[in-house]
Amino acid sequence: MRVSPSGQSLPLDIASLRRGYRDSSIRCVDVAETVVAGIAADATAGIWTALRPSDEVVAEARSLERAYPPGSRPPLYGLPFAVKDNIDVGGVTTTAACPEFAYLPGDSAPVVDRIRAAGALYVGKTNLDQLATGLVGVRSPYGIPPNPFDPRYVSGGSSSGSAAAVARGLVSFALATDTAGSGRVPAALNHIVGLKPSRGLLSTRGVVPACRSMDCVTILALTCEDATEVAAVATAFDPRDPYSRPEASRFRWRADVSGRRWRVGIPRPEDQSFDDEQAREGFAAARATLEQMGAAFENVDMTPFFEAGRLLYQGPWIAERLSGFDEFIHTHPEALLPVIRTILNQGAGFRAVDAFRGLHTLAALRRAVEPLWTTLDALVLPSVPGTPRIDEVLADPIAVNTRLGLYTTFANLLDLAAVAVPSGIRPDGLPAGVTFVGPWGRDPVLAALASAFHRRSGGPLGATGWPWPAPAERVEEPLEGRLLLAVVGAHLSGMPLNHQLTERGAHCVRATRTAPSYRLYALPGTHPPKPGLVRVTDSHGTKIDLEVWALPRESVGSFLEGVGAPLAIGTIDLEDGGKVHGFLCEAHAVASATDISSFGGWRAYATRQG
Repeated sequence: MRVSPSGQSLPLDIASLRRGYRDSSIRCVDVAETVVAGIAADATAGIWTALRPSDEVVAEARSLERAYPPGSRPPLYGLPFAVKDNIDVGGVTTTAACPEFAYLPGDSAPVVDRIRAAGALYVGKTNLDQLATGLVGVRSPYGIPPNPFDPRYVSGGSSSGSAAAVARGLVSFALATDTAGSGRVPAALNHIVGLKPSRGLLSTRGVVPACRSMDCVTILALTCEDATEVAAVATAFDPRDPYSRPEASRFRWRADVSGRRWRVGIPRPEDQSFDDEQAREGFAAARATLEQMGAAFENVDMTPFFEAGRLLYQGPWIAERLSGFDEFIHTHPEALLPVIRTILNQGAGFRAVDAFRGLHTLAALRRAVEPLWTTLDALVLPSVPGTPRIDEVLADPIAVNTRLGLYTTFANLLDLAAVAVPSGIRPDGLPAGVTFVGPWGRDPVLAALASAFHRRSGGPLGATGWPWPAPAERVEEPLEGRLLLAVVGAHLSGMPLNHQLTERGAHCVRATRTAPSYRLYALPGTHPPKPGLVRVTDSHGTKIDLEVWALPRESVGSFLEGVGAPLAIGTIDLEDGGKVHGFLCEAHAVASATDISSFGGWRAYATRQG
């Protein structure tokens, strides 16, 4: 088996771990011990600011094993993850890569709490460009993580340590932040996925503010499926975060894009800017891949995007960056790296009138790009115009940093979602990547497109050399305010009683099957005709088709009033090991019923009956 740079031979992508847990070929404690050993063996500088003690990681893994036996495991069970050191983990010092700024939070950020509650295993805090100010990954007193494909080059920032940990196979995924491209740039330079959700889907409470109104928690992972799994768990409305959006409580991270012909925007030739010919050729190759996928292209004038991007570091939003640290800078002027101090101090030169002019300009730019999204599914961009060497950045830190953000800095200002995804390895051995961008809320469509593109492009998973996993098993999204309900008969889509779900605002999450421990019977004398699902022993059962629906909780009571004997609502085991509420039948009622299990489901039986 191929191994990661740390010598790690156990693939840590979510699909592989979940499959190993399901078939009992690995245990959570095995993964924990492998991860802590791999981290200890990895000599790469600049990845971590703080590691959780190894015995604590292993002890938590044992606790997870005791708490969650097979068949009852939460969606992120046993997945090791890292946290960028500007996101709070309760009881662990947050430094934001500035030791004098450090503080000890009593509570974790809500995104960390949600992920750990879903069974994920926290292993440590990761390095970053100081105060999350930078896209280069060289601005930290904790060291410079080198590019895993060539140590002369930068790994990108500000989420440098998070990207390095994922790319080297030390963790399954990492939490990062992305205000100006701080998740997408290091994702591109480390050949991994950087999912920057629509702002307000993931709470930013407990995150050291870089530019408070534009900050965004992002997910770094080896595949789009992995990033989406984590984002689905982390998404939630947080009433204590003034920038959290209520839409998060009902947001779905999956989109049905089967048979879709993609409509993709691409920068006009005059808006395509690269630092070397291989970067240009890499983007041309990405376009060719999209053409093979049947995409239709439209040239896009990038002028309003670039104008918006300049507002972040050359406009009044730099004053917002200063607003979070002005008192600290005043009392600890030598605590910051010189380049960070220079950047933040620029904020003092803006007046209130400049801020309002900036807001007016931004509103006009947002309006200018809105029409694009009526004709395009996504805009595809180079993630970065090139990959600079570390010595080039140190020689001209601000100009090179600005150049790296050419295709990223505008996204949050224009209220866009984005997914950075690898597009292959260049002839010189460095990664190439593109970013799919779309309007607020189009995240699942972008993720689906990015996933299809990533698999078509191929290449290694990060820098690990691990094989591509089979498609991940689908885990139900935690839908706040909704009950997941399995239906097997007259409530299926298109069946006579389906209206009892749809008129209550329910929607179908997916079609799947039960575990192989059920029989299905056609119940006599029911109007409309209904089946009964009965649990039996595995040796006498089979898998039965069903649909999982999400029913608003305020409608559950009125729906249950219509459920009469011999049917009842119980717990149904699914074929992927999950559990969900659903329709079951009292065993006595099937004594004179016809066993129709051989049809595999009610729809197939009803169709045969005419």
